[in-house]
Amino acid sequence: MSEQTPQAGPTSEAAFQPQIFKGLAGVPVDYTAISKVNPESNSLLYRGYPVQELAASVTFEEVAYLLWNGELPDDTQLAAFEELERGHRGLDHETKRIVDELPLTAHPMDVVRTAVSVIGASDPKTPDDSPEANLEKSVRLFAKLPSIVTYDQRRRHELEFVEPRLDLGYSANFLWQAFGEAPELEVVNAFDTSMILYAEHSFNASTFTARVIASTLSDIYSAVTGAIGALKGALHGGANEAVMHAFDEIGLGEGSGERAVAWLDAALAEKRKIMGFGHRVYKNGDSRVPTMRDALERMVEHYDRPDILEVYTALEQAMGERKNIKPNLDYPAGPTYHLMGWDTEMFTPLFVASRVTGWTAHVMEQNAANALIRPLSVYSGPDERHVPPRGNASGEPAA
Repeated sequence: MSEQTPQAGPTSEAAFQPQIFKGLAGVPVDYTAISKVNPESNSLLYRGYPVQELAASVTFEEVAYLLWNGELPDDTQLAAFEELERGHRGLDHETKRIVDELPLTAHPMDVVRTAVSVIGASDPKTPDDSPEANLEKSVRLFAKLPSIVTYDQRRRHELEFVEPRLDLGYSANFLWQAFGEAPELEVVNAFDTSMILYAEHSFNASTFTARVIASTLSDIYSAVTGAIGALKGALHGGANEAVMHAFDEIGLGEGSGERAVAWLDAALAEKRKIMGFGHRVYKNGDSRVPTMRDALERMVEHYDRPDILEVYTALEQAMGERKNIKPNLDYPAGPTYHLMGWDTEMFTPLFVASRVTGWTAHVMEQNAANALIRPLSVYSGPDERHVPPRGNASGEPAA
């Protein structure tokens, strides 16, 4: 328990000394059947399935279905789900217009957050929080986010919106809309892997934000909008961007491995936080990293960029030697997205496009057994005090 309840009868303030868990670290606040990290295998499980097995054998669409419905789809269910998702991919004129009006100086996460709000404001079913309506809204956001993310990247390069292709799977279409050409299968598979690995991770900061909002009986669009705001932070989703900024500081190309070690030593001497390393949940390394690193290595070979892997390996080894800290998923994901051609500022919106599946699964789970999330705090300000008497308008003391 995070707080001790005082006994009945006279008590003193000194007798009531609650224990504080900053950041709710180590405090279970509810049950979830969606995901967990299995301490025995150190594997992240989605509805009981190790995520590395899912990434190796099913598509992101199947993972989305699993998170929302509890089981993997059969062939008939998958076909129906894919048809439904593809029918929602288009971006309406009003959403595109509002995106166009946002300044190019705005961070892409601000654009995504605004676009989700617009979609929610335009949906006549927003007030309907029935399981059926919320599942429909979840699929709608899942389908539209690739159009939002890719349009924002393209407009920053003065390129036109690319209409979605209904004959392509989710990840292939995502890349098609971003770059305007049919992606190679190897790139699609690596991108799909990243989407699966980012889809869900229990009560992380953004998911908990979504559940808090849902617990007030607000709508699912509001919950997702709040989750996007939480994910924007550098200590959460923004870490994958920070990884690539570090690579840029080091400088890619010949000799990048040696520069990486020198950069790390200088950063540690300055007591800088090295993004992409460490994780509050994993004690023996992030179980998603080996799968994502395999995808990165495939992209390094595909694009003939050994310097990327040289920096990656040098930093990973040096960080282990100096701090005994292992990388998290953001570390291999950032350079993988870079190789594919994504702008660095788009990395966290890609995270949004994946994690919206987990967020919405949690919102629906929260609604199914809701209790308002309202923790206590311990006051540490001044004792009760009173406003001193003041003079009246003429300057004389008040009567």
